[in-house]
Amino acid sequence: MNILSLLKKRFYPVLAELVSDPDVLLEMIRPSQDPKFGDYQVNCAMPLGKQLGKPPREVAEEIVAQLQITDLCEDPEIAGPGFINLRIKNTWIVEQLMKSGADKRLGIVRVDTPRKFVIDFSSPNVAKPMHVGHIRSTVIGDALTRSLRFLGHEVISDNHLGDWGTQFGMIIYGFKHFAIKSDYERQPVDELSRLYKLVNQLIEYHQAKAGLADREDHILQLEQRLNEFSKAMEEAGRQKDKKAKKDRRSLESQLADAREKAALAKSIVMTVESDQALATLAAKHAEIGSAVLSETAKLHSGDEENRQLWHEFLPHCRADMQRIYDRLGVVFNVEHGESFYHEQLESVVTSLVTRGLARESEGAICMFLEGFKAPFIIRKKDGAFLYATTDLATIQFRMLEWEPDAILYVVDHRQSEHFDKLFFGARQWGHNQVELTHISFGTVLGEDGKPFKTRSGAAVGLESLLDEAVNKALSVVSENDERKPNGPELKIEERQRIAAVVGHAAIKYADLSHNRTSDYVFSYDKMMALEGNTATYMQYSYARVQSIFARGHIDVDALRTAGTPLEIAHAAERALALELLRFSEALQEVATDYRPNHLTNYLFELAKKYSVFFEHCPVLKADGPQQRQSRLRLCDLTARTIQLGLELLGIDVVDRM
Repeated sequence: MNILSLLKKRFYPVLAELVSDPDVLLEMIRPSQDPKFGDYQVNCAMPLGKQLGKPPREVAEEIVAQLQITDLCEDPEIAGPGFINLRIKNTWIVEQLMKSGADKRLGIVRVDTPRKFVIDFSSPNVAKPMHVGHIRSTVIGDALTRSLRFLGHEVISDNHLGDWGTQFGMIIYGFKHFAIKSDYERQPVDELSRLYKLVNQLIEYHQAKAGLADREDHILQLEQRLNEFSKAMEEAGRQKDKKAKKDRRSLESQLADAREKAALAKSIVMTVESDQALATLAAKHAEIGSAVLSETAKLHSGDEENRQLWHEFLPHCRADMQRIYDRLGVVFNVEHGESFYHEQLESVVTSLVTRGLARESEGAICMFLEGFKAPFIIRKKDGAFLYATTDLATIQFRMLEWEPDAILYVVDHRQSEHFDKLFFGARQWGHNQVELTHISFGTVLGEDGKPFKTRSGAAVGLESLLDEAVNKALSVVSENDERKPNGPELKIEERQRIAAVVGHAAIKYADLSHNRTSDYVFSYDKMMALEGNTATYMQYSYARVQSIFARGHIDVDALRTAGTPLEIAHAAERALALELLRFSEALQEVATDYRPNHLTNYLFELAKKYSVFFEHCPVLKADGPQQRQSRLRLCDLTARTIQLGLELLGIDVVDRM
């Protein structure tokens, strides 16, 4: 039961008598921030008063007089200039909770009009191991898939793998020139990863060295411009002029950026030239950049040797990734990588050109889209296709194959311009009846506020991240178990099993609990704290209920079927009961703007209210069997809601911690 939706339905006919479109006003019905103002507060009388030329309080009185909510709420209270405060009847809360307790879905009804979604998420490059940068797309996409399916929508999850292109040209070149065959036979993925990194390092070296002189010239030019500008400011007496100061700061920022990039280029060059083996390879493979492009072109054109190597490498790389997905519990319906669409790319370009949507420009084929400065290039001057071409082919395939109502792309915010152009171009091409949405997200940061990396500056491997989380969780679980009043309760094997669940959950929940568009600082200690908005706290709340049941020797099945009426006499009981009924509201918010943190926020509020209930309302030592049974049922509903909520986030629970 969704209380908020029900209230909006009751208010709709009343507001529809006052305005032609009441939807904006209905959004002003929200849960109260303070219980003294009731359970829900309606603030639409103020804007309505201005619109109708009446005092807001008078408008509020007219609304209340027409409302049909006596079965649901106590008599509405009008406060201040026209706030309408609503308090849900205890009898109604109890009635709904009794129904929820008898329902496996806890009273969450499926949507009346299901939609078909395609959710494109994770999508790593197969040529290299998954790293920390893949965690956000993977867990956000999985949480949205689970939540939308639970609400009754049809969801096709598609892992659009990077299994084609230059990264495989790099591996093929590396394999032909640098492979250690015995290492490849023993650990193929490790050797392919080494080759990728080596080839990439050599390419970066030559690019950095070739550009050093230009970078130094650019720095000198910026220094000269800054000195001249500062001197002109001083001569004109404009040291305090806001615009002049802003322009100088801009030049200073450009200079700092240029120096940083030059320093990075020098570091890349120094790293190679200070290593005799690397320096020898760099000298011997001076044209490695163009050679890699040649190997890529041969792969795309069907060269027998390169295709054979690609077919040999791909299963090894994909199996390595699957180990990560298995640990995270992530499953895809479809995995159509970039290679799947390769044969369709030429026809995409032909279609766009034929329809006048793309044209030649300086040898390349481009779409010139209204509102964008740079064109959307769909074929380069050398005939190579780009991500733009593949993504357009992907939309065309998905529309023909599945006819979805919405396609969601869970990709980091740095790709925003690409998706803006892609969606604009796709709609011009005729795909304007489908919702195309970029589910953008921020960056995982280290304690220094910069993108989270290893000490050497490399991206943190996702598997090592998970391993470290499990090790940290084992320490937390073991310390907690050792401190128990009657001594440790868990065997080593059980501690390790619990640590795996807790560690993986901590990584996922830490990501999902943040607004996805925000950056967040990665901290093992914070994400595994037994207090605060963490998976560990949620799992501990669930385990606390199971502990009560174990100590009381409670038959949970009998408890659920007994039909004992609930009591919510204590304020903490009522607060917990009402929060249990708001589960549906949280899921609706997730579905509305595709943000899983609405669900984590709800679970945190529920766990906090349960903690207050646990403190003030004895369960096993309640006053009489009726109260005991009622409180046990509230405990059970809380545990079930936490378990289901975490399941929709892709997170498991444990009975003991």
